[in-house]
Amino acid sequence: MFTGIVETLGTVRKKAASGEGLRLTIEADTKWSDLMPGESISVNGTCLTVTDLSGPVFTVDVSPESIRRTTMGRINIGDKVNLERALRPIDRLGGHIVTGHIDATGVILSRQEQAAFTLFSIQIPKGFAGYVIEKGSVAVDGISLTVNDCHNSSFSVSIIPFTGRHTTIGRRKTGDVVNIEFDIIGKYVEKLLLRGRNDKAKDVEKGKISREFLAQHGIV
Repeated sequence: MFTGIVETLGTVRKKAASGEGLRLTIEADTKWSDLMPGESISVNGTCLTVTDLSGPVFTVDVSPESIRRTTMGRINIGDKVNLERALRPIDRLGGHIVTGHIDATGVILSRQEQAAFTLFSIQIPKGFAGYVIEKGSVAVDGISLTVNDCHNSSFSVSIIPFTGRHTTIGRRKTGDVVNIEFDIIGKYVEKLLLRGRNDKAKDVEKGKISREFLAQHGIV
């Protein structure tokens, strides 16, 4: 579990095939004295496991599923990445609840400089618009951001100078592909509502229509 508050940047030093997956070696800008093998770490918003480390340099394996659903396969040697270690129970939740399980990738449609701020418009695949609400939260490459506004297939976010300097979002340009994780609360709510609708539909099919059922639906 993460918060979407990027702790530091890292640089990809090695990239190698590992079966159908990948093995990445990353050098963090900050040396973590207590980073351990087996620990979860968010790399551009993707939850990965540290398999080896030496000082600020650590290695992670990227599964075929992660390659398919994220931008991990597009990363090249020398690229900068956002890094965040897993949330501890004593930490402040400065962003929002981020799992590190990417839902989809998005494409930056536009970048507009507005004085000290930068406005990005990001396109998302069909079927995901319902998870984005105005002033809600979304994680872009692991960065917890607030949605300015949203449409059927896109949303916009405004980047403050600090975030632009301390994460990779400041380097992003039109056409770049980014990792998107939608708010987990919205996904759970959707599933619960769908389950409720399906249960009611099954009751109708089985003839379980009572006076209470009709009253709940405004029929009597």
